[in-house]
Amino acid sequence: MAFQIIFTPESRGHLKALAKREQTIILDAIADQLTYQPTVETRQRKHLDPNPVAPWELRSGDFRAFYDVELKPSKVIIVVVGKKDHNRLIIGNEEVFL
Repeated sequence: MAFQIIFTPESRGHLKALAKREQTIILDAIADQLTYQPTVETRQRKHLDPNPVAPWELRSGDFRAFYDVELKPSKVIIVVVGKKDHNRLIIGNEEVFL
């Protein structure tokens, strides 16, 4: 069964802060990796220690999407989208520390 992908208003704003090419990279990764089995850990998907953002992280190159999963109904909620620059995470146009 396919999961419905939902973007929060904040995550939509984070996407808009990225260049079109960068948006395409992360959106393709979200569609490929999170439509089926988003709670199975892989090299790209990681369950995180408890934090104030989200319980899951999707990695695609330098890009990150933090998300939550609801099993009933089957939904993946994209909470935050950002870009890694070495050991910094840039979300929107701000550096954040998780």
